[in-house]
This record gives sequence, C-alpha cells and structure tokens, in this order.
Amino acid sequence: MDFFQDPPRLGNQYDDDPVLRSWLRRVLPADVHDGIAPGLRELGGRAAGDLLALAEAAEREPPRHVPFDAWGRRVDRIDTSEAWRALDRVAAEEGIVATAYERTHGAHARVHQLARLYLYHPSSAIYSCPLAMTDGAARTLERLGGDDPYLREVFDRLTTRDAARFWTSGQWMTERSGGSDVSGTRTVARLRGDGAYALTGAKWFTSATTSQVALTLARIVDGEGGDDAAPTGGAGLSLFLVQLRDASGALRGIRVDRLKDKLGTRALPTAELTLCGTPARLVGGAGHGVRKIATLLNVTRLYNAVCAVANMRRAIALAADYATRRVAFGRPLAALPLHVETLAAMVTEFTGGFQLTFHVGELLGREECGVASTEELLLLRLLTPVAKLYTAKQAITVTSEALEAFGGAGYIEDTGLPRLLRDTQVLSIWEGTTNVLSLDVLRALAAPDTLAAFGAAVRRRLDAVSDARLRTAASSVAAALLRIEAHAAAEMEAAERDAAARSFAYALARTYAAALLLEHAAWSIRVEAEPAAARATAAAVRWCGQELAPIVAPEAARLAATLVRGA
Repeated sequence: MDFFQDPPRLGNQYDDDPVLRSWLRRVLPADVHDGIAPGLRELGGRAAGDLLALAEAAEREPPRHVPFDAWGRRVDRIDTSEAWRALDRVAAEEGIVATAYERTHGAHARVHQLARLYLYHPSSAIYSCPLAMTDGAARTLERLGGDDPYLREVFDRLTTRDAARFWTSGQWMTERSGGSDVSGTRTVARLRGDGAYALTGAKWFTSATTSQVALTLARIVDGEGGDDAAPTGGAGLSLFLVQLRDASGALRGIRVDRLKDKLGTRALPTAELTLCGTPARLVGGAGHGVRKIATLLNVTRLYNAVCAVANMRRAIALAADYATRRVAFGRPLAALPLHVETLAAMVTEFTGGFQLTFHVGELLGREECGVASTEELLLLRLLTPVAKLYTAKQAITVTSEALEAFGGAGYIEDTGLPRLLRDTQVLSIWEGTTNVLSLDVLRALAAPDTLAAFGAAVRRRLDAVSDARLRTAASSVAAALLRIEAHAAAEMEAAERDAAARSFAYALARTYAAALLLEHAAWSIRVEAEPAAARATAAAVRWCGQELAPIVAPEAARLAATLVRGA
C-alpha cells in the first residue's frame, strides 16, 4: 500500500492555547475575562477556518502595480486581491484596532485588543502590518490632534468597526539614506496658501501603500518661524498626515515608482514613492517630529512583538500536531524523547516571549488610561524596545526549528510552511533592527531611576516566590540581576558599552521574562489545577536554567575589530 504523510491540522486557536488562556485568567478581573472569552474563542475558530483560507488566497494573488491605463495616462494603481480586501473588512468588524480605543474595560482594553491581534495575525497574510501603523497613527492623533476637526475625523475612521468607514494608515519614514536614522530625511514641506503643506521628496519603503492616509516626516522650508529652512538633524523634522487619494480615488501628488520584491510578506504591498507636491496636514506643530513619531513607534514595536510570539505559537501548533501524525522508526514523533525535548525547547522560548510581550501590553494600557505609576512608565519605555528586539530573534529561531520538525516537507513551498519563516524574518528588521533598538535600550537606561525600577520589579516578583520547586530558578534570576546591575555601574569606554549593547538587551529580556514566568508559575501553583500548574512550573524552571545574562565583557568587545578585520 502507498504511504502518504498526513498534513498538520489546526484546531481552535484560542481553545488550543493554554498559555494565552492561563495568562488572561491571571491578569484580568473575572468579569472582564468572562466577558471577552466568548469573542476570543470565536476569533480563534475563525483563525483556523475562514481567515486562514483568506490568507492563503491573498498569498496566491500578490499585489500588482499598474503604472498606466490602457491609453497611456499615469494612474499608479495598486491592485490587491479580494481576499486581501476581505481581511481588511474582518479587521474592522473584529475590532482589531478599535478594541483598544473603545476602552470598554478601561486599562484592560489594550490587553483585550492585543489578544485579538495575536489570534488574527498568523491567519492575516500580514494584514497586521497596516493595522500596526493604523493603531500607531490613531494613538498619535489621539495625543497630538487636539481640536482639529479633520484630524478627529481621521482618528474616528482609524478606530471604527464599520468596515465601510474604516481607514488604515501607512508610516513613511524610510528614505534612500537609511531606515532607522531618519535625521537625514530630505523630504521638504512648503506652506501653501490654504494652510496645508506640499511635500516633495522620495520614500524608499512605504508599507500599506493602499491605505487611505499615512504619517510621514519632512523638513519645513519657507515655513513658520521665519527661517528659510528647518534645522538639520532630527529636531528640524516635522510630522505630517497625508491623505493619499482624492474623492475620485486618484493619488494626490504621489508617484508609485515600483513595488518591492521581498523575501516574504508578499501579500503586503510595499512601494517606493515619489512625493510631488503632495498635500499634507501638520500634526502637533512644527519641529520635533522624531519625538512625536515615538508615540507611533511604541505601538508598532509592541505589535511587532505580538506578531513574533503569535508566529511562534502558530509554528508550534503545526509542529506539535504533526508530531502526533508522523510515524518514524515505528513510533509517532510525539513518542520520541528527543523530538519531545525539541518541541519543549520551542514552547519554553515562546512562553517566555509571550509573558514579556503581553506584560508590556499591560503597561501600555495603563499608560493610555492615565493610571500607570512612575515605575510602570519607566518600565514601559525600557521594555518596549527590549521586547521587540528579543522576541523577533526568538521567532526566527523557533520558526526555523519548526520547519526542521517537518523534515523535507518543511522546505516545500506548496505545504505553506516556508512562508512562516519568510514572513517571520522581517520582524527583526521592521520598526528598528536589533542593534538599533539595543542602543535605544541604553538611551532608556540613561534616564534617572530606570535601572532601579527594573531591579525593583524583578526583586518584587522573586520575593513572592515561596514554592520549593521554584527556589533554585529564583536564585538564578537574582544572580543574573546582580550581573546586569554590575555591568550598568561599571566604568568603561562608550565604544565598549555600545559593543555590549545587544547582549545587555538580551540579558534584560531574559531576566525580566524569567521573573514574569516565576510570578505566573507561583500563581498557577496556588490557583490552577494540574496540568496547568505543572506546565507553568516547567516553563519557568526551563527558562531560568539557561544563562540569563551572558553580557559581552569589555575585554571581549576590544577584540571585536580584530575578528572582523578582513572578514
């Protein structure tokens, strides 16, 4: 008889996710949890059903740039699939953005919204990307829009559940000079007679190019303040809102030069644009645009982390199910101890990343509702880049491991599995690369009391650990925290500190995640029945068993140039 491998199958992605369900039970009041659970369960079913089918259809029909119509007129139309447009409608109706701004559950609204994003993302063909920028734009306009009726209308459209009114927003920061270093932005803005500005310049990467609006940076010339041009550098940049199309659907002073040919995220239209006198509205007054755009980046970086842990979860769900179906050496993979160990290592990585990411989501929700303490605000500033950079690298490793768990099938395009890795790879690049964010972590720690807040938050969680099964793990975390504090206090050259920035950021991520895992395990032991308590305990103990703070020493950093010279 012929043999055929049985492909993996997905069940309800809420019911099958004990990490998500346990964490929500712990952090949410019972009435909030019970109120949102049915909706999450319904979305979890859709993620394995109609949404997954839409995502696969969108991948089969990537966007297409049509620069001219049949008669030679420049139209710069970007055609997307019906499935891609359907994912937009679902995002609106499911409140993937709106839930955070309705604030039905106060400071818990952001947690609820991120749980919905987490379930939606892996079955969205990366429609989560325009949603990230939409959410970031909404928060920026909420903070800086003031009483401007137009900006209020845009905010309302970005946060509605009405699919007919729903708008998404792009984020156009990258120019040819580079991505993360926006200080060299060359796009200029000139004040027009009607009070709007006209933008001229080029944008090298613009995701969500089919969105209705976008936030971008430009340097005002002949503008307010009496100067012929704004100062050079980041301080001289201003933040602008662009509405891409007029009432007829034609682009307003925008030329689409080409769509990017990317490794992954192929259903997502990403373009090079030239702005040719594009009308734009100044947001938040002239100058200090980089500081203002930080509000957007805080949201998009958190989205990046949520998408990273969601990708890990999807990869694990597929690999774990396949392990029950694939027979090798006379037994299912799930019965082979080494394969079980491999899956367990993947689950441990995912669980730590999940705890770190959703804790940051908790902090953001408290900040947005004005109830965050000073310590929580310091932690939010520090942990946002930490969570983004660390989970992105985790996701690449875990997803690669998952593909290997399928053997040759993991390398075959029509299984759909390689797309997991391609789409995950971008997460370490979007919203700031690992090195860029590691240096941002150092800037966050330069603020007074930030490291003290970090240490206090970790020690407070360790002090609450009393179960004997967790004591050794807690001791490892305490030792790691001492190494972190010693490194931060040590005298060293700026170049040596910068060289260690990545390993130091990793140490912060691993140590804080360890404290969160211990906190959750201690709660689970007290409150939850087996096997939930055993699962939480195993995750905490395994995570804390790794080297938590492997920080590059100054003497090692001094050897770096020797190693790479001539490489």
